[in-house]
Amino acid sequence: MNKIVIVCLLLAGGIACTPAVSVKPRGYYRIDLPAEKNYTPFAPQKYPYSFEIDAAAQVVPDSSPDAEPFWVDVVYPQYNAKIHISYKNLQHNSLARLVEDVHYMVYKHTVKADEITEQAFENEARSTLGFLYDIGGDAASNLQFYLTDERRHFLRGALYFDVHPNRDSLQPVILYITQDIQHLMETLQWQ
Repeated sequence: MNKIVIVCLLLAGGIACTPAVSVKPRGYYRIDLPAEKNYTPFAPQKYPYSFEIDAAAQVVPDSSPDAEPFWVDVVYPQYNAKIHISYKNLQHNSLARLVEDVHYMVYKHTVKADEITEQAFENEARSTLGFLYDIGGDAASNLQFYLTDERRHFLRGALYFDVHPNRDSLQPVILYITQDIQHLMETLQWQ
């Protein structure tokens, strides 16, 4: 009988000394962003455009099977992000059709988007105008834009992440890259 009492006391003591289990809230990885931006020119010879981009990014030719000349990707390897940039010559394409394609590509995200904000852009000194689209919510592409001189050149860009879209966790990086896209738009020059 004493053995049973001792075993019960040991079991009760072992159970009573176990720390309480608490459920920890779900968190996101810490994203360290550079304090200062450093822009470098992207101006390859024979390209019909040039612009400045963050030195933390790499500009590489678009390797997709349907890529056309002068299509590039601005890659942020540390954030698993890419800005896909496509270029069209307006001598061979209709401006109205290209703008319609942009609207289609932007508004096809309405299934997942909470809102879509359009911001007009114009730089008279560089003969450039266009729009920047901020797509709120968990859409596949959070930012898209286009720029044109309405005569010869048309450039379109779209930001994509190579992760599951979650605007809350990606928000710091989206804001960081938004500044880069705005700088790209402001510094774009047609050749």
